[in-house]
Amino acid sequence: MSFRTLRDRVSRVRQQDAGQGAGHRVAPASREFALVDMSTRLVDRDMVEDVLPDILGRALARGWIDPVFQECLLKDPKALLERYSVFLPSSILVRSEHDANRRERLVVYEVLPGKKPQRLLYLQLVMRAGR
Repeated sequence: MSFRTLRDRVSRVRQQDAGQGAGHRVAPASREFALVDMSTRLVDRDMVEDVLPDILGRALARGWIDPVFQECLLKDPKALLERYSVFLPSSILVRSEHDANRRERLVVYEVLPGKKPQRLLYLQLVMRAGR
């Protein structure tokens, strides 16, 4: 699927969500910080793989400067995303894990009935300095 096609699908889903009335939309948890500009519903694996890395990257970056946000993100990433108006399919699982150096990372799995969870992607912020 091309990026343009996927972008158009995300746009259509966002427009559908906006058209369902205020009762359907969830207000951002904080007016000072938003992971997305408007309610975002990722409806399939392709959308998750294309759009979620950017959103989780913003969440991880926010966690570096906001310890309360980071604690919530690492405790229950999917619930935090929903509080910030990002909705994932029920088949998608987001977990906080540690790498060998004890650094936190977010791992996204697809869990289909009768199958072993399949890792789709993971994100981890790494600070590097160079000269």
